[in-house]
Amino acid sequence: MESAPQAKFTNPFPCASPSPRCPYPPEPKSIRSTCRGFRLVACGISRRRAVSEMALLGAATSCVNLLAVTVPVQAAMLEPDVIRYRKLDSGVKLEDVVDGEGPEAREGNLVQFNYVCRRANGYFVHSTVNQFSGESKPVTLPLDGQEMISGLKEVLIGMKAGGKRRALIPPEVGYIDESLQPVPEEFGPRRSLLSHAKEPLVFEVQLLKVL
Repeated sequence: MESAPQAKFTNPFPCASPSPRCPYPPEPKSIRSTCRGFRLVACGISRRRAVSEMALLGAATSCVNLLAVTVPVQAAMLEPDVIRYRKLDSGVKLEDVVDGEGPEAREGNLVQFNYVCRRANGYFVHSTVNQFSGESKPVTLPLDGQEMISGLKEVLIGMKAGGKRRALIPPEVGYIDESLQPVPEEFGPRRSLLSHAKEPLVFEVQLLKVL
């Protein structure tokens, strides 16, 4: 009785070269180039191990995708609150940075303070504190509408000694008159400050004393 002819099966993952561990003959280069990614499966790696490694790869990919989603959400949850400014009726926007201690400054009081003035785009204009030496030349002015620009007066009213505020002062309550204070004594800084009198200015003020 003749034995039935054995059926020939085509290797779905051909090797690039013959190997004792791989019984399948090499395939033509046209097929070989398309199957390089599967070389490890046919060359000595069992089906069970291949399936196991594919499962692990899928799990790792899922973890990466999960992290990619959860990290931005967590970062958004930890994002600090947006700084909020108080807007006064005059249009002045101010923020309390440090509260200070002692009695509040009221209209008519004589106060001593330091300040830094910048343009709305952050460009430095003038400061009573030297940026290099740290030496300060504080300003002493009464809180009235005759000597001080009215916008800065509104910022200083209600402050306590040691307190700090940051404010955006519109030109309508700013340097509407060149005689209004505070202005630098030196000609260059004075001219620089007054040249920006028709635009909003940012003042960072520290109240030193209520006299």
